[in-house]
Amino acid sequence: MEQRESELRFINEYFDANEAIEPHVYDHLLADGWRHFGTYFTRYNLGVHRDEIRQVLPLRVRLRAFRPSTSQTRVLKKNRDIDVTIGKPAVSKKVVALFERHKKRFVDHVPESIYTFISRHARVPTELYQLTARRDGKIVAVSFFDRGVESVSAIYACFEPSEGTRSLGVFTMLKIIEWAISHSMLYYYPGYAYVGPSFYDYKKRFAALECYDWQGTWRNY
Repeated sequence: MEQRESELRFINEYFDANEAIEPHVYDHLLADGWRHFGTYFTRYNLGVHRDEIRQVLPLRVRLRAFRPSTSQTRVLKKNRDIDVTIGKPAVSKKVVALFERHKKRFVDHVPESIYTFISRHARVPTELYQLTARRDGKIVAVSFFDRGVESVSAIYACFEPSEGTRSLGVFTMLKIIEWAISHSMLYYYPGYAYVGPSFYDYKKRFAALECYDWQGTWRNY
């Protein structure tokens, strides 16, 4: 889904949430194209990617229709030796060290701190969860996500750079989708991508995917 420039109106909105947001309100915010970094909520329909202005594509997966692709099934099988736990956030020194190693992969928009993405308080502004993936007892990936009443939303994920061949980013997304389905959630929001190719194109490879048209409607991608 792509709109012509003449059809686009520039959207750039934000607010700071210093108190907990009710889960049903969070569902509505996600459905209206909002995301948050810590307590800072924002939504914008145009962004800069490698010195180009691109249309932003908020994405979500319809969980009742989702089925993993052949390649995603291979990722799950490849990582059968990894133990996954999901619970309340526990940002230990080992998790922070993993984040610091992982962020060296980036050239643009290098994050300063793990707390750029998550709040130090588990329920402000949203109910936060942490997926921890361990291999032989060592943490190899961590992913943070939060939930509303019927939606879960990806916040940030990092993995051990030396385990790059395992596709741990996709693996943790698939495990969160499994968790969301088991909790009767309707939607999984993996975040934004861009119209045209970009680093975020892996988010476009999930079945039952929708994108937001910035006019209040979610359409099949």
